[in-house]
Amino acid sequence: MTTVGVLALQGDFREHIAVLGSLGVSAVPVRRPSELDVDGLVLPGGESTTISKLLVTFGLLEPLREAVRSGLPVYGSCAGMILLADRILDGTVDQETIGGIDMTVRRNAFGRQVDSFEVDLDAPGLAGEAGSELLRAVFIRAPWAEDVGDGVEVLARVASGPAAGRIVAVRQGSLLATAFHPEIGADARVHSTFLRMIGA
Repeated sequence: MTTVGVLALQGDFREHIAVLGSLGVSAVPVRRPSELDVDGLVLPGGESTTISKLLVTFGLLEPLREAVRSGLPVYGSCAGMILLADRILDGTVDQETIGGIDMTVRRNAFGRQVDSFEVDLDAPGLAGEAGSELLRAVFIRAPWAEDVGDGVEVLARVASGPAAGRIVAVRQGSLLATAFHPEIGADARVHSTFLRMIGA
C-alpha cells in the first residue's frame, strides 16, 4: 500500500490525512526525520514562518531538502507552496524554505484572513478524468507565484477579478504546489493527481 506522509508540525495536516485516507492510502503524520520513509509527502497549509522555524527546531529542514533533491514526490498547499518555492517575497528575514520549485512566491498575496474567498478554477491538469470541470478552490491568506522558471508547468491561474492571471497551481518534476486548500471540501481531485504522480 502507498504510504504518504503529512508534515504535522502546524497547520491543517489532519484534513490532508483524512482526504488521503478516503482515497485508500495510508497517511501518516511526519514530525521527525526518522518518519520520512514514505512514498510521498504533503506539506499542509498553516503559517509558513512558524512551520519554517519548526522545521529547523525538529531537525527536518535539511532532511526534507535532501528528500526533494532525491526525487521524493511532494505536494504543498498554501504554506506548503511557500515552503517549496526557491524564492519568497514578503517573507521574514530569517525565513527558510525547502525549495525545489523554480518560482518566486509572494506570501499573503491575496490579503489578510478577512480577504479569504472561494472561486472556480479552470485547471484541467488537476481535474483528472473530468478535465473540463471547474475546480472549486478555497483561498485563505494565500500566496501566488509571482514568476516561474522555464521548467515549471503552470496548472492554474485566477481567471478574473483584481488577481486575474495570477499563478495558483504549479508542477515541476515530482513536486506539486497549490496556493489554495483542496483538503477543505469534498473535491479530492488534487490529492488524486498527487497520488498519480507518486504512482508514476
